[in-house]
Amino acid sequence: MTKEAYFAGGCFWCVTPIYKMYGVDKVICGYAGGDEENPTYEQVKHQETGHRETIKLVYDDEKVSYDKLLDIYFANVDPFDAEGQFIDKGFSYTLAIFYMSEDEKEIAKGKIDALEKSSGKEVQVALLPYKNFYEAEEYHQDYYLKNPEAFEKELIESGRKKNM
Repeated sequence: MTKEAYFAGGCFWCVTPIYKMYGVDKVICGYAGGDEENPTYEQVKHQETGHRETIKLVYDDEKVSYDKLLDIYFANVDPFDAEGQFIDKGFSYTLAIFYMSEDEKEIAKGKIDALEKSSGKEVQVALLPYKNFYEAEEYHQDYYLKNPEAFEKELIESGRKKNM
């Protein structure tokens, strides 16, 4: 059965490709959680809308579970950074899981609680009911495929990937 999940993980370019490796059918970059309708990248980037850079995952729950998607999420973000992710700072780069059901909320809360217990640190991931999602401009979609050199540079400069 096809489902959707919404995760704010900092720079949406940086977290898009990893999900495709794990069988997610579609990863769409966009903006979620704010009040401004149809925000632009510039508005969100400049913290004008209350939205976070967010990815929409379209997946078959028989191929990959919501639980597994959360494991991938937590493995690819710094869940203890309240200011944003890596070099990207500001509200629009902070972490959030937008849940679609009470079941998703409980699964995500369980992951957060377990991480706090094992680390002894407070997890800085907002757990919020899904409110809205606006697709980002086309040039953001599959950025890593359209601009491989710029994407690689972004990963290294952001601190997400070490230059080898």
